[in-house]
Amino acid sequence: VHLTEFGGGSAQSGGSLRLSCGVSGFTDRPIWTGWFRQAPGKEREGVAIISRNGATASSDSVKGRFTISQDVAKNMMFLQMNNLKPEDTAQYYCAASSSSSLIPAYGLLDFHYYSYWGQGTQVNVSS
Repeated sequence: VHLTEFGGGSAQSGGSLRLSCGVSGFTDRPIWTGWFRQAPGKEREGVAIISRNGATASSDSVKGRFTISQDVAKNMMFLQMNNLKPEDTAQYYCAASSSSSLIPAYGLLDFHYYSYWGQGTQVNVSS
């Protein structure tokens, strides 16, 4: 199983970046894939997740600014980040649940429920 992120970098406050994640190696597509982030000294937090059927959820801190999407045929997942803020600065990870395990609704943005992780890509937002 491999998850590989692309597209991190630097942006100014109010700018945009688009992250991509290639998902491969699964016999059956994971039920949930998503984006998480971790800033220095902070716990990893859920940003946005998407089910294999296209249902989405996102954290309150990014609602209205970040949009998660996927291209199932290409095994790709994306995170469009608009109106970036300095507090969005973090290492961003794509993650996937297993193909069979269910995640309770309260755990969808909880990194403990995700078994597979990419190596991460850094996003820096300057004011």
